[in-house]
Amino acid sequence: MIGSRIVAVGHYQPARVLTNEDLAGMVDTSDEWITSRVGIRTRHVAGPDEPVDELAAHAAAKALAAAGRTPAEIDLVLVATSTAIDRSPNMAARVAARLGMPGPAVMDINVVCAGFTHALATADHAVRAGGASRVLVVGADKMTDVTDWTDRTTCVLVGDGAGAAVVEACAPGGEAGIGPVLWGSVPGMGHAVRIEGTPPRFAQEGQSVYRWAATRLPVVARQACEKAGLAPEDLAGVVLHQANLRIIEPLARRLGAVNAVVARDVTESGNTSAASIPLAFSKLVERGEVSTGDPVLLFGFGGNLSYAGQVVRCP
Repeated sequence: MIGSRIVAVGHYQPARVLTNEDLAGMVDTSDEWITSRVGIRTRHVAGPDEPVDELAAHAAAKALAAAGRTPAEIDLVLVATSTAIDRSPNMAARVAARLGMPGPAVMDINVVCAGFTHALATADHAVRAGGASRVLVVGADKMTDVTDWTDRTTCVLVGDGAGAAVVEACAPGGEAGIGPVLWGSVPGMGHAVRIEGTPPRFAQEGQSVYRWAATRLPVVARQACEKAGLAPEDLAGVVLHQANLRIIEPLARRLGAVNAVVARDVTESGNTSAASIPLAFSKLVERGEVSTGDPVLLFGFGGNLSYAGQVVRCP
């Protein structure tokens, strides 16, 4: 089986920025309360005329341009999202239509905050099995659509955005650029992070998620490195799901990635769910904080109490 690699990434965020001071005028909160608990200072908010597939298509177009590929060259589109309003057509089909793709396979993947890393693994598996040669993988969410803006425990967390990657087969004999995935879940704790109801609303049991992340995730993140044949100190970058700076920083320390740049995009973007990892990764690449060929751990966790991670080589 031939391996796969990420050849380009891209990201997109809506223009409107919502600050902590703005939120303090909406609910009983303050900049100090928010930053001390989750580390978030700003987040981007999409308008009513900016649906999830539009955010996704903008990020996808940037990734395709960076890869030097046309939409017609993509044979599989995977969109990780948990905020699709309609059941059909799915987000992947809508993104393909926006980009003018002639006939790719189109699938949505709903694993909430771990969606992008699940989708990336699925793309890698499709290429390795010969089911696709060039895959567009997108993580996109409009969390503000499913937010209760009177609940200060959740409305301060969320933002909107999208990130994308173009995945291609490696050259024969070439080194694989996407390592083996380490994934799993804790189904009995699925209630800890929810998007439920009519209309759907985001809710979570913050302390339960924090304890689970603090105790379980360092172990499985190290296992993801082991599956790639690397020690944590070999990593050049670590991109964890951007949920809470108070989770990200201790987890990165406990992982032992002492030489890695740690993504902290949560401070300016908030929790963008499936978008958070590709959004933060694309920014690291764009700013030159990681270089072509560098090993970077991508690790998603959260909704369903699911997790998925793999070491990738930077485009």
